[in-house]
Amino acid sequence: MNTQQTAPSPGAQAAESYLRAFHDNTPGLQSQGVEAHRAEDGRTSYEVLADRVGPVRRVLDLGCADGALLALFAGRGAQELAGVDLSSGELEIARRRPELADAHLHHGRAQQLPFPDDRFDAVVSHMAFMLMADVDQVAAEAARVLAPGGTLAVAVGGGPLGGDGMDLFLDLARPYLDATPKPQGRPRLGDPRSRKREGLDEILTPFGFAPVEWLPFALRMDGTPEEVWQRMLDTFYDVTQLDATSLERLHQEFLDAAAAQVAPDGRLPSGLRINLATTRLAAVQDRLG
Repeated sequence: MNTQQTAPSPGAQAAESYLRAFHDNTPGLQSQGVEAHRAEDGRTSYEVLADRVGPVRRVLDLGCADGALLALFAGRGAQELAGVDLSSGELEIARRRPELADAHLHHGRAQQLPFPDDRFDAVVSHMAFMLMADVDQVAAEAARVLAPGGTLAVAVGGGPLGGDGMDLFLDLARPYLDATPKPQGRPRLGDPRSRKREGLDEILTPFGFAPVEWLPFALRMDGTPEEVWQRMLDTFYDVTQLDATSLERLHQEFLDAAAAQVAPDGRLPSGLRINLATTRLAAVQDRLG
């Protein structure tokens, strides 16, 4: 097992400190949102990912948060479960899940995994890979711990559906975020390549992965304007950098503007695009050429 990696850059340290603090303060929020906001066919985004991966015996979740996705795999027959996350608060919840009583839940970085080579049949990451610094190291580690022919499945955000409540929120929030003094702004999160099909291929193929298969789908996040407002606060890290006065002004602007988009049933249409990338690690003989 070779887990020696270079130390994280100052930018990576700042981003990871920010993510750690955010999730320590809001543990469980991600899985609550996943359960509440479903695809058109009624599945959660966790279920879409697990369906795509299929039956596996050994699975590792990078950015496992409170363990909800791992618990889903446990319910589908996975026997060896492991997860890694920066947030001790999230992992505390994961460790209380009965399905994960025997899981290896590691508090640390995906860039340096404490697992032997060829350990897992699948490595998954739900809305976390796209936030990770030094993502080429993450890809190298995923390839190392995957068995030859193993599956990597990564769900990344694809932005708003367009012309809806999320679009409105982002349009109104942008001037406030641009006006935030730089020392108060959140650090850069992730590598832009990880949000695009071509970028993921650029990251992954040097480590023996096949070109990704790309499955776009949408999550419905409709609700009253006030409900959609709260969902936007829970969804976007950026708003944490706004002071109370700016946030309240943005809140009122959003409610005023949303009134014109509300449907007759009182709900504001809103949704988020998700892109699910799956790929397989080449067999040993293929990687050797």
